[in-house]
Amino acid sequence: MTADLIAVTLLLAVAAYACAGGTDYGAGFWDLTAGGAERGKRPRWLIDQAMAPVWEVNNVWLIFVLVIMWTGFPTFFQTVFSALWLPLALAAVGLVLRGAGFAFRKPSRRLVDRRLYGAVFAVASVVTPFFLGSAVGGIASGRVARGTEAAADAWANPTSLMFGLLAIATTAFLGAVFLTGDARRYDAPELVGYFRARAWGSLAAVALLALITGFVTHEDAPHVWHGLTHGLGLFFVVAAGAATLATALLLPRTPGMWVRLTAVGVVASAVLAWGMAQRPYLIPTSLTVADAAGAPSTLTWLAIVTLVALVVIVPAVVLLYWLDTHGELEELTDAELRGGGGADGGGAAPGG
Repeated sequence: MTADLIAVTLLLAVAAYACAGGTDYGAGFWDLTAGGAERGKRPRWLIDQAMAPVWEVNNVWLIFVLVIMWTGFPTFFQTVFSALWLPLALAAVGLVLRGAGFAFRKPSRRLVDRRLYGAVFAVASVVTPFFLGSAVGGIASGRVARGTEAAADAWANPTSLMFGLLAIATTAFLGAVFLTGDARRYDAPELVGYFRARAWGSLAAVALLALITGFVTHEDAPHVWHGLTHGLGLFFVVAAGAATLATALLLPRTPGMWVRLTAVGVVASAVLAWGMAQRPYLIPTSLTVADAAGAPSTLTWLAIVTLVALVVIVPAVVLLYWLDTHGELEELTDAELRGGGGADGGGAAPGG
């Protein structure tokens, strides 16, 4: 029972990272495709403004996933990281380079440096979700079994390819939807239509790739296909479809919180559908949740620590998002800094 609870918590953490981290990866995708320096200046400005306050905290969910895997399901952790070390290592390198590129781009004074760091950030934002998706595809297809040695077939197969492409498309979709709202928040009406059009295009790409992935899993991952068409897996597939329809209906309207929620619902439901489709396996059809679970005492303490962590972390993250969406985390302008924040209009610099 405890093992099942921890497995559900792991799946929810994966869904949280897919949504929160996926939004940032999507912003990087649109940064990459924004065009040259002049044409892409305004979209990249908005991406910088929107991502700056929250991009680091979104990686909390990835750390959460790794800790639960390593502690709660050590056999699963060892199997996955032994067989899929190459795509996971490439994803890790992409994650680090992406963060470094974003952090160094804005303060760089030379144009050549800004372009270099911007290119690193943008390219890594596409490479990282692809390799993470391909690793998930290797797990879903059952090619990663206990004792499997690292081989290209474990992550370079039809299911992995489709999962990788779907990961890129879903992150682009989330990024475009959120940036549409950010364009309105930052009073950039010309960018509302710009990112709305990209949200439409990426939503169509997600729907098409999801359909193709269904055909691929039917042949290449039969256990997952059966799970997606029965029981809880089918329920979340239907939920993802309903969220897709709701997003399509809300996109033409003034961007707000509801369209963001439905967009998150699309991705979260898809992740939950995959997780439910694999039951009772962590790796179909060779490693069950019960077989992969650690010692009962370890699982009990992991459950307690996870509960405490969620009580502490979730309210803090919610507060951060609330402050961000209400404009409380925006950088002070030079005029505000010279004026001491503009509160007294005295013109003295802070500490002056």
